[in-house]
Order: sequence, then C-alpha cells, then structure tokens
Amino acid sequence: MMVGLFRCQERVLNDIQHGQHPRTGQLDVASLTVEQAQQELAWLAAQLHDANVAYHTKDAPKISDAAYDRLKQRNLEIEAAFPALKRADSPSEQVGAPIAEGFGKITHAQRMMSLGNAFDDEDVVDFDSRIKKYLGVGADTALRYTAEPKIDGLSLSLRYEAGRLVQAATRGDGTVGENVTENARTIDDIPQKLADAPDLLEVRGEVYMSHDDFSALNERQVAGGAKTFANPRNAAAGSLRQLDANVTRTRPLKFFAYAWGVLSEPLADTQSGAITRLNALGFQTNHLTVICSGPAEMLAHYHMIEAQRATLGYDIDGVVYKVDDLDLQRRLGYRSTTPRWAIAHKFPAELAWTKLEAIDIQVGRTGALSPVARLSPVTVGGVVVSNATLHNEDYIMGRGGDGQPIREGRDIRVGDWVQVYRAGDVIPKIADVDLSRRPVDAKPYEFPKTCPECGSDAVREAGDAVYRCTGGLICPAQAVEKLRHFVSRAAFDIEGLGAKQVEQFYADGWIRTPVDIFKLRERYGKGLQQLQNKEGWGEKSANNLFDAIDEKRVIPLNRVIFALGIRHIGETASALLANHYGSWAAFEAAVTGASVGEGPEWEELIGIDGFGTVMATSLITSMQQDAERASIDALIAELDVQDMVRAESDSPVAGKTVVFTGTLEKMTRAEAKSRAEALGAKVSGSVSAKTDLLVAGPGAGSKAKKAADLGVETIDEDAWLTLIGDA
Repeated sequence: MMVGLFRCQERVLNDIQHGQHPRTGQLDVASLTVEQAQQELAWLAAQLHDANVAYHTKDAPKISDAAYDRLKQRNLEIEAAFPALKRADSPSEQVGAPIAEGFGKITHAQRMMSLGNAFDDEDVVDFDSRIKKYLGVGADTALRYTAEPKIDGLSLSLRYEAGRLVQAATRGDGTVGENVTENARTIDDIPQKLADAPDLLEVRGEVYMSHDDFSALNERQVAGGAKTFANPRNAAAGSLRQLDANVTRTRPLKFFAYAWGVLSEPLADTQSGAITRLNALGFQTNHLTVICSGPAEMLAHYHMIEAQRATLGYDIDGVVYKVDDLDLQRRLGYRSTTPRWAIAHKFPAELAWTKLEAIDIQVGRTGALSPVARLSPVTVGGVVVSNATLHNEDYIMGRGGDGQPIREGRDIRVGDWVQVYRAGDVIPKIADVDLSRRPVDAKPYEFPKTCPECGSDAVREAGDAVYRCTGGLICPAQAVEKLRHFVSRAAFDIEGLGAKQVEQFYADGWIRTPVDIFKLRERYGKGLQQLQNKEGWGEKSANNLFDAIDEKRVIPLNRVIFALGIRHIGETASALLANHYGSWAAFEAAVTGASVGEGPEWEELIGIDGFGTVMATSLITSMQQDAERASIDALIAELDVQDMVRAESDSPVAGKTVVFTGTLEKMTRAEAKSRAEALGAKVSGSVSAKTDLLVAGPGAGSKAKKAADLGVETIDEDAWLTLIGDA
C-alpha cells in the first residue's frame, strides 16, 4: 500500500508512529484498562477493515504498508494481553477483503493464507528458534530455508485440470475470490496448457507490472486523457480486475509463480524442488530464490536483495523465508491465517539519494518555523519526492536537543547529496549526507532569527526544539488561528462570530487583526460592500452581529490578556496576571518596562505565585515586539477594559502583596493563598521590595532572610490568623 494517507488518517497513524494512540494516548499495552483495550480493538477492527477493502477490493490504498503493519501488530498485542476481548470480526482472523461487485465468485479448494511479518534481524532469528522448538530439535540443528523476493503485486490462483487452465481467481478474503479467468488468459507469463503436469494442479503467484511498463502505461493514460496510476501495484491490480478482458489484454502484466494449492500428486519433496518443477512446466519463477542454511545466510541474502532493490525493475517489499522440507511444512501446519513455516521479512522505508537544492522555512499556525528541504525530484517507493521535512535547527546541524552531535560531521547543507526515505512509506525525511560529494563552497546553514512571513523576531525557548515567530496577531501565517482563539468562548466570545465566520471574513480580506472586528460596522455596515449583502447574511443578522461586537467592547482584563493568544499564557495565567496587576494600565506598564531575567519588573512578574520564567519570557517578548504591540494598542483603543474587582476591599490585607513560606500548620498553603486572595490580597511566590507582608512558618529559609534584608514585615501563622480574624 503505497498511497499517501487522508488527512485524518495521517494524524491518527502519525500518533501511532510516534508512540501515541488517539484513543488511549499511550502505546504501552500493559497500561491499558479493560475498557480502553475494548475501545481500541473496536477502532482497530474498523481501521483495518477499511484498509483491507481499499487495498484488496478497490485497488486504492488509503494507508501505507508500514502503517497497516503497525495497526495489525498493535491489534495482536492487545489481543494477547486481553484474550477475552478478542472480537468475532478480529482483524487477526481476516485475510484480504470481500470481492468487488461485478465479478463471479470462486471458492478456493484450499484457503489462500497470508504471511506473518518480521521487521528486523532479531525477528528472523526468533522465527528460526520457534521452528526448532515446535519440531523438538536442538538449537544447533541447521534447517534449510528458501529465501525469495516478496513481490508487491496482486495474488492469483490458477487451476489446471489435465494440463489446461480452467479457472483463475484472486485471493479475495482467502476463502472466496473473484473469477478473473478470462483476464488471466491474456497474460503472456501464464501458460494456457501444461505438459507433463499433475492432473490437478493449482499454481499460486503474483501478478505485477515492471517499472518500465508502468511508466509507459501512465504515458498512454495521459495521452488519452485517462486517469494515471499511483504505482505499479495499483496498476497491476486495476488491470487484472477489469470487467472487460480486452482492457486487461492491453496492459503489460507479468506473473511470478511461487506456491501451489491443491495437487493430485506432489511436485517435489522440497519447496525449492517444487519451484524448479513449476519453472520447468513453463512458469516464470524468481531467479533470486535461493536455499539458505539458517538465519545468518537468510539475512545475508536479504541484505543482498535489499541492495539490488532499486535496480530489479519491479517492486518488492521484503523477502519471504520458507522451511524447505515439505514434510516439515506439513508437521508445522498453520495458525488461523498464517503458516508456521513461512514469514515475510519486510524492508524498512525505501531509501534514495538526491541533491538538496534549497532549504525553505514554513511558518505554522502556532508560529513554529519549520525547515523544508527542496530536492531534485527522486522516486522513493513508487512516489516522486521533491520535498522533505528537516524538523528543526538541531536536525540540520546534526545535534541532539542538548546540542550534542548525533551524526558527527553530518550537518546538512544546500548542495549536498542526501539520502531520502519515506517514514512509514508516507512522510519524506532525510536520513544521511554523502560528505564525499559535498561542494567545496557549501556553507553551514544559518537558521533564521526572524519570521519570513512578518519579520518579527523568532525565538527558541530553553528546552524547546523549534524557533517560533513572536509576531502573534500580526503574522499572516498565524493570523486565522489567532483570530479563532480571539473569539473563542474563554476570550471575547462574540455571539454570531465563531471560527467559521472568522475564517470567511479573513478570506474576504475584511479581518486581518482583532481590531478589525471592532471596525466591521464602520467599514461594512453601509455603502456598496455591506455585510447584509453577503451570502448567508441579511440586514437583521448583520445588525445583530454588529451589536454583539459592540457589547464586547466592555470586557474584563483577564479575558483581554487571554484573548491575545500569547504562547504559554492560558486562562489560568491570564487570571493570575489580571488579579496581580488589577488594571490594563498597570499590566501594560509593568510588561513594557520589564527585561527578561533582570530588574524589579521581572522579579515582580516571576514572583506571582504560579507564574514561572517560561511564561514571563514569552509574555515580555511578545508584548515588546513593535508590530505586535501596535496591533494590541490599536485593539485596546477600541475597548473599555474593566479593572479587576477586589473582593473584601475593607479587609486589613486588601491590596497588599503577601508571601507565604515555611510550613503552615493550621491550614494548607493552597487554603492560605485562596483566603488571602478572597480578602483582596495579591499572593506572590517570591520576596521583593514590593512585598508588604511575609507569613513565615517553621522551616522558613532564604525568603525570611531576604525579607529581613529588605525590611519587609514578617509574621508567623498565628499572627496572620489574628490579622485576618473573621474577615
């Protein structure tokens, strides 16, 4: 399955690929509850069913092979951990998919099975160990295996009676396949008559299309104004499964034979001998099929085929190993859907080399600056790749998040020859750099420190891997997302102006920054271009929106701060800031005058209980950007920002800044803080010159000393309780 994912599936499978699951949020099966496991098995069953139908029935895969394999493996792991939850329609019991409408049905005399998968060398060694354990032979016993390329095509069963081809069927769901007999007769590689064959012989193999024939077919499709195919496998499957055999006749299909079903007499005593016999009968068999003695030789052949993969002229996606002795195959038998005596060793994502022409920066909706490699086009896994993600500065420079080298000397530069792969056969990425081909004038890449969209500073916070634009409201790359946030329920919450309307107004050029919302009536309430004349609007609905906007011109301070959409400043942080500073004027003056990491304004800001250095840095950086600040100032000019009303204003601590330290014995720290705030006090987490009162319990340390140095009044818990009394 080589076709890219639909957007929603890409997000879901990306989560799985990076260790997260959309329903459980975790990949560790052992940590699942019974309910989570049951829900996930239902989700997996639906996903795998859809994938099977798309791949086997419609010849239009929606997800990659790698993504499919991960889903199926996840399903097996959960079933093993929760056997009682195994579903009646479990994907582990399914092979292929139901046949498509329009084809006759053929019931296979012997079920067509699928293969288990190996994904690394250790899996192959385990496969050999399981075989020996099942047969009861010693670990040092050398067993013979065949190793052959796994063709990426469409499985086909051919039934011969008295040497004549009488029927051909696709795998279907493994039990019932599609009758494609007339189509199969058009393929040159499939003999119509056999000499010296068993009276009953069912030959199984793979229909495929070579790379050259695939390219030529797509050229003819383009010339004829017809739809092109995504890759050779799709072309082969679609060509064989034509309702009109004359169409199939025009398609350059090929066939490799590699197995058999029902027989009136054995072909040979070994797998390799049977393949040789099939070749003698006139079938094409793969010349890369060899006999191996144990895992070491199997893996050596695997890596040899992997190295030749790009030059074979047809698509393969792994190597299949089979126990060579047919008597041992019979003893080993089958599981529900797979033979014990065979396994498919899948290739990792395909690699290819190409030239890095340029590095561009894309700005995401959250302000993240993402580098993208612009490549000389190259085919990777049947798909032409011209762009690849470069993640972040550290990835380009060959450093880990802590600045330590992860590929010494492998910094990526424009002009380099780079190795490209498709993660999960979907997302193009760069795996390595060929330093021997690096141009002498290639320079280390300098990551931009300003946003290419709006020119605002791009900053990288401590512990973060990416640079982010600080332009916020004025950055066009972030504008729509920022505007949607601005009108969200916890922000301005303007009735009739939701995310959909904001997106439409932005697309029409009516809204670019938040202040434009408050100028809608003035600009589009009258004249030639009126809101009431837009589709979906009328005079009444337009006036209702204008009135709803005007109602929000009077708004509390905490909502304004939250609506600005400053990174790390959520609802809780916005409330902390509003409660501490009380008014927009005080808040604005403090943030405008603050310097990151130093000064009394900084100390006051990080002294707010629950407000840390990361939030403070983000706030100051954003509020001190000239363009961002101009946008905010224009907005504030349209508003009546309400001061925070302090409760219990006549209490003895109202308006005072209080710090708690040490161990409180008669209430928790949270209770003390809550009570102080209810009385109108501002609770800070650190002592500064602006601190009015320090409440010190046993164990008070540096804060008590600093309070003494600054002359701040210090009392114990009992004195505090006396002070506030019953207030």
